[in-house]
Amino acid sequence: MSLGRKHRLNLFIQPDHARRLEDLSAHRGVSKSSIVAAALASFLSPDAADQREAAFARRLDRLSRQFDKLERDQNILIETLALFVRYSLTVSATVPAEHQEAARAQGKLRYAQFIDQLARHLQRGRSLVREVHEEIYPEQEGLFSGDAVQAPVPHQSEGNEAVAQVSPESEQGDEA
Repeated sequence: MSLGRKHRLNLFIQPDHARRLEDLSAHRGVSKSSIVAAALASFLSPDAADQREAAFARRLDRLSRQFDKLERDQNILIETLALFVRYSLTVSATVPAEHQEAARAQGKLRYAQFIDQLARHLQRGRSLVREVHEEIYPEQEGLFSGDAVQAPVPHQSEGNEAVAQVSPESEQGDEA
């Protein structure tokens, strides 16, 4: 094929594609032939397959990073729950038989309050973990934005146990 001479083709395309081609031609102020020629050149280019493969690789890498983050968050959640359950079972005293009915009623009431508080918090759309972390460590931004920031070591007491410092206001914050 000579460089100066062009070949004429009659093509049949879907009406939607024809409309989009017409809109793009009008918007860019170029002929429909030049748009089709550029698309065909891109499709037939030996680099097109490499570009598609690179795009797929980038997307797979991003999905892999997202999956790793989800897996990490799930492991943190499981460990947190396990520690909480172990702590609760360790410090909870056995309720005598004569007080078990009252304890059950109190447990049902507390559970209902917990569910109400959880629903209110979820409706607000913010993470309690994020709020608490930002309150305790305001100088550390980015922990929840995907940046790799090492979590700080909690304050250690003389007995090497982590000390939780909670103000009375924060304990009552969402109870009402």
